Amino acid sequence: MRGRIRTQGLLRAYLTWPLIMAAILVISNLSAALVSPQAGAAMAGFTFVGVLIAGWLLLYSRRQILAGLVRFSSEYSEVQDQLLREMSVPYVLADEEGRILWANREFENLIREDKGHHKFLSSFFPELNANTFYKVEDDTSLHTEFGGRFYEVGIRSILIDDSAQIRLGMDHFNGTRMYGIFLFDETQLLTYEQELNRRKPVVGLIYLDNYDEALESVEAVRRSLLAALIDRKITKYIDRMEGIVKKLEKDKYFFVIQQKYTDELRDNRFSILEDVKTVNIGNDMAVTLSIGIGMNGGTYLQNYDYARAAIDMALGRGGDQAVVKDADRIRYYGGKSQQVEKTTRVKARVKAHAMRELMDTKDKILVMGHRIGDMDCFGAAVGIWRIAQAFNKKSRIVVNDVNSSVRSIMAKFRGNPDYPEDLFATAEEAAEWADSNTMLVVVDVNRPSITEAPDLLKKISTIVVLDHHRQSAELIQNPTLSYVEPYASSACEMVAEILQYIGDGIRVKPLEADAMYAGIMIDTHNFMNQAGVRTFEAAAFLRRNGADVVRVRKLLRDKPEDYRAKAAAIQNMEIYKGAYAISECPADGLESPTVVGAQAANEMLDITGIKASFVITQINDTVFYSARSIDEVNVQVMMEKLGGGGHRTIAGAQVKEISTAEARDRLKALIDEMSEKGEI
Repeated sequence: MRGRIRTQGLLRAYLTWPLIMAAILVISNLSAALVSPQAGAAMAGFTFVGVLIAGWLLLYSRRQILAGLVRFSSEYSEVQDQLLREMSVPYVLADEEGRILWANREFENLIREDKGHHKFLSSFFPELNANTFYKVEDDTSLHTEFGGRFYEVGIRSILIDDSAQIRLGMDHFNGTRMYGIFLFDETQLLTYEQELNRRKPVVGLIYLDNYDEALESVEAVRRSLLAALIDRKITKYIDRMEGIVKKLEKDKYFFVIQQKYTDELRDNRFSILEDVKTVNIGNDMAVTLSIGIGMNGGTYLQNYDYARAAIDMALGRGGDQAVVKDADRIRYYGGKSQQVEKTTRVKARVKAHAMRELMDTKDKILVMGHRIGDMDCFGAAVGIWRIAQAFNKKSRIVVNDVNSSVRSIMAKFRGNPDYPEDLFATAEEAAEWADSNTMLVVVDVNRPSITEAPDLLKKISTIVVLDHHRQSAELIQNPTLSYVEPYASSACEMVAEILQYIGDGIRVKPLEADAMYAGIMIDTHNFMNQAGVRTFEAAAFLRRNGADVVRVRKLLRDKPEDYRAKAAAIQNMEIYKGAYAISECPADGLESPTVVGAQAANEMLDITGIKASFVITQINDTVFYSARSIDEVNVQVMMEKLGGGGHRTIAGAQVKEISTAEARDRLKALIDEMSEKGEI
């Protein structure tokens, strides 16, 4: 309304200009007469003519001017309406409920109806409902799909007066606010964007896991043929995707493909992983490889960094698998075969020397494992503590709580005159004790969230990680030294090797040797699981240092209630699909139900035909899975899908706020899914 009043005021001022000019002429005439009566008389005639003309303009031409303005306004309004109706962009006016009030011809053509009025927009575009308009305050945009095409929808709130309603033919509208909706076809833009994404370069790395070992199993004259066949397999695989591949070293390859081929790789689950194992010219050992792919980085360099992180993770998880790092998302494929044990100790010696150099720069050493530490975690921590003592470093072991199997041997350290009273520290005590001159050694775990004291990882800058579990997406960030070897049977085995190389003459006391020997026995299920040559060599080293098998066996004996619970779990076992043992372990009256569940899972593997065993234990509102296998099934991959992790043959997971029945159903659904995909 304000704009209309302003327009009338300007028009009125324009039409009164003749009167103003007449007044100016009269004043000028009077002024001239005062100066010179003769000049005033001469000018009077001209003034009279000017006043007559002004009066004529004011009285006669006013009606013609107004009539012309009305005709112009009407024609201009019609032009506006015509332009709006013929506009190439679909445009519609709707009320607050989303009812169509007026639409231009392009919108009517879009919905293929000549009379789309009085219908609701939500019948064509579900996103444009009353709730959407209720939230609109300023200009808003959203995206929708209609008729197989994609549109960006712009919504603008409009205040409208009565004349506009009449002009647009909206007599039925009795509100004061409506909404203008524009539809911009973005189908082609999205098509180009999608095609651009499909053509983005993806960087990948291929590492042969056991190249040297495979070559050693072939006659010298045929080794070049084995290498050539492997090269041919990899080259043909990448060429099929119109990519480029470059051999960096004898067992390392770099390749680049377009992003559109990653779907094909995922669909065939990286068939090269199994295809390369078919290369056999007399080699006793099948060749396996690992693949790391980086994609959707901001730059080519970032994609390469993603690929390097992915290949490190694939190797850290045991090899024979592909890892795709898609920005912050990580996906895993393969990993079904057992990693070949490295018989050489070169890496152990290098890591031991590196740890020695780090220890020399620090005065205090903290050793930390995972929450509710088990025997392997405790034994490895004790071994690192002994190394620190040998170098005259102040050291403590961070322990909040341990399971029942550890308390008996832990009690032998408390009050023992051979060990300081402050040997063990809680997380709070360790945080107060640590300073800028402290090194933190993390054993038997590489996931920060399940360490004994995650806050220490943020407080201490010098961190060493020693672990035998396969790595997951969650990693301890920026460790100074990382030694993660999935082929190792236990963390105690790794620490036993480090003890032999880190310094001369380090003697392990019998009680410490017992703890480490017990850790190896527990994690290998009495040397029947994941035990290699180096496992027995580590056990022999501990035996030479005073470990006693009888003492260890007494330490590992079960309580009567634990034994009964384990027997009950085995008795109630269900064999699913003829190969997977599933059971539940009672938790009532047990000090460490999860330990009993894990022991029951180990026992089930002794049953003929069982590929993997799973025991479900419920404690309060949390269900614990204990998963075990011998060699055919990678239970770590299975437990990862349930939010857990672990080792290839020993893994677990925790799920909150579900019942044991729901946990059992979820496990069966996972087995079905992975069986259909050929993952197990």
